[in-house]
Amino acid sequence: MEFDAEALLLTFIAETEENLRAIEEGLLSLERKPDDLETLQLVFRMAHTLKGNSASLGFSGVAEFAHALEEQLEKLRQRERAPGPELVTALLEAVDALREMLPVAVEGNHEIAPHHREVLKRLAAGASPLRPPLAPPVAAGVPSATAAPAAGTPEGSALAAEAGRTLRVGIEKLDRLMTLAGEIAISRGRVRELIEGGSAAAALAAHQDAAQLHAELQDLVMQVRMVPVGPTLRQYVRTVRDLAAAQGKQARLAIEGEDVEVDTTIIEHLRDPLTHMIRNALHHGIESPEVRREKGKDPCGAVALSAWREAGSIVIELADDGAGFNRERIVEEARRRGLADDPERLPDAELYRLVFEPGFSTAERVTEWSGRGMGMDVVRDRIAALRGSIAIESWPDAGTSIKIRLPLTLAIIEGFGVGIGAETYVIPVDRVVECMELPARAGRRERQGILQLRGEALPFVRLRNLFGVRGGEPERESVVVVRHDLARAGIVVDSLHGQDQAVIKPLGGIFEGVRGLCGSTILGDGRVAFILDVPGLLEKTLSPNAAAPAA
Repeated sequence: MEFDAEALLLTFIAETEENLRAIEEGLLSLERKPDDLETLQLVFRMAHTLKGNSASLGFSGVAEFAHALEEQLEKLRQRERAPGPELVTALLEAVDALREMLPVAVEGNHEIAPHHREVLKRLAAGASPLRPPLAPPVAAGVPSATAAPAAGTPEGSALAAEAGRTLRVGIEKLDRLMTLAGEIAISRGRVRELIEGGSAAAALAAHQDAAQLHAELQDLVMQVRMVPVGPTLRQYVRTVRDLAAAQGKQARLAIEGEDVEVDTTIIEHLRDPLTHMIRNALHHGIESPEVRREKGKDPCGAVALSAWREAGSIVIELADDGAGFNRERIVEEARRRGLADDPERLPDAELYRLVFEPGFSTAERVTEWSGRGMGMDVVRDRIAALRGSIAIESWPDAGTSIKIRLPLTLAIIEGFGVGIGAETYVIPVDRVVECMELPARAGRRERQGILQLRGEALPFVRLRNLFGVRGGEPERESVVVVRHDLARAGIVVDSLHGQDQAVIKPLGGIFEGVRGLCGSTILGDGRVAFILDVPGLLEKTLSPNAAAPAA
């Protein structure tokens, strides 16, 4: 049998990252519960397995480093040392070093770099590192937007990146996939025979059976792509610990809803937004232990990451019990930058939306943590790219809640088709509130304007004018009322086609970066239809002060 070295390496990388993640979570748990022997045994076994696997593949440097980690864990098992903060920090730094060493070893370099030798020395002494990491770890070889690549690490290693995108699938799901594939093949053959035989009624019935099998296959494939959010959220336990310690604060992260499942692509794009939000919560929200004591609070701040499903979406909430948003400073910055005429009159929800503007910052001075006006605009853009929305609630001296609402998958959506001339566009149905005929008094040439809907102002944009479609104007137009963050707006179209499922295809290179479009889909007649990015479309075309509050 031919030996597949690449497949073996991919398996090794994926399993090693799982082991390192388990070691990290175990160490953080031991710091809180030093007498948890079961967790200590698990961490020790993971380190021992990592050492053995590395040695068997000839990764001598990784094996030597893992052995040093194993020795320190053995001292914990023998009660020669206690898992205090300094030792746990040194052990966590060793885990980070192993992550950095892994892709280097895969590329053929088995030496231990000098800065990693220094980690070994600090590990033996149980000393703290010079600076804790500022972002959650990522799969080996997968670069993070919030952390620079380690020295000597090959950027963009294809093999390590491929391992980072693997998924484990239960055998029962694979068995069902194989069964469905076989049944669909049989059904297709049956349809062909009936068509050739000229029995239209029987062919239609067979086609309906095949369509049902195909729908079941599609649903199962989507289930395969769904993964629990727990492993991703648990990585931030380390982030909160390190960031709080670096700022002389105390904070602990609680996680709820670990079993909630979401498309793996959503998970991959959530890491950076959550990192930015947690950095802000620790710097702006959670007070120092002294200040918290003066306010009658627990010196250790509470941060919570929660996930739950709601109306076909997933909601992820980051909440803290800190100082809350400083409304006065936000008003002052908004007025200084001319973001609103009377910012002090804005409701909290609308005022807090201004913090997502590029360059917006209320920090009193520039530090390595904040003050450069970077961060929350990145969060907004990343969430918008996922067809999601974000909302902020805050209470003085009681804390802040930031809720991210996202679709469960980026592969298939329930879409509402609309027509402009001969073209069809698709609006995600979760954005649609209602449809109505455009009043005759509304101008037919204006690109945008304002309607009165049940006594409220409704800003609208005419899709025909926006996309430059000429000729074939209809006698009557329709308005699709859509939700946009905390507001509503109208999209004027020629015709309404109704609701249907849409399989999302990425935009071609010529359309990359076009605001207002987030993908495409193939219609039943073979034509291509663009999928509208509602937040991007309306932010581009409507004045920030034009939208009416949502009902």
